[in-house]
Amino acid sequence: MEMAKTKLLIVTHEMSPFLELTKISEITRQLPQAMQEKGFEIRILMPKFGNINERRNRLHEVIRLSGMNIIIDDNDNPLIIKVASIPAARMQVYFLDNEEYFQRKQVFRDASGKFFDDNDERTVFFCKGALETVKKLGWAPDIVHCHGWMSALVPAYIKTTYKNDPTFKNSKVVYSIYEDGFTEKLNADFSKKAVMANMTEDDTKAFLPSDCDSMHIGAITYSDAVVLADENLNAAMLKFVKDSNKPTLAFNLTENFENFYTFYEEISNDELVSLA
Repeated sequence: MEMAKTKLLIVTHEMSPFLELTKISEITRQLPQAMQEKGFEIRILMPKFGNINERRNRLHEVIRLSGMNIIIDDNDNPLIIKVASIPAARMQVYFLDNEEYFQRKQVFRDASGKFFDDNDERTVFFCKGALETVKKLGWAPDIVHCHGWMSALVPAYIKTTYKNDPTFKNSKVVYSIYEDGFTEKLNADFSKKAVMANMTEDDTKAFLPSDCDSMHIGAITYSDAVVLADENLNAAMLKFVKDSNKPTLAFNLTENFENFYTFYEEISNDELVSLA
């Protein structure tokens, strides 16, 4: 009997060739392909920022997935799902779009370099929308690997609101910490706005004071395993990871991502040991 393929969900705010801001875009492009070549089944989700060229990248709307509303602060925000393929890899990337949050030419800062006031809501929208999209796909991931601060609420949601949901109840969550984040703070109400059904404000308090480090800390708190994806992480962050006693993949970019394959296998087999 053939073994079921390991299902790997990648959640990221950037990926080459669609959006290249930091090295996250290269890793999220190469890692899923390497895992696919090892027999994993892959899905990738990212925001559809306004500077991603739809025509050049051949994005098209997926009608059956679009049309949900994501509620933030009692407001309904329509979610549009688009998809594109990476021809070289036979991988599909799903893009989450919303007119108010993502149809602008800049990513996190306006033309004058000012951090967008609604980056907090854009983050909540993306993380909630990502999980609802995966549910609608009817595809239960074995591993959910979140890359970068904008995906930081995903681990919290999976371990609270979605913990008994058939789509996610057996998922292991991995969070990659990168240094390239933001120096500003998200809206002071971020942790309140982030609260979902079956959650309390207590569940999001790890995300206070809404700076980049607290995004990482909140994500690590709810993750099953951590990847140190940067060699320049600050000492306090490294100490927090060490004290969490979670399985940790130390910074080491191998050409074929063999270390990730081993790490994923150990996590999904519950052999939770630290590789740091």
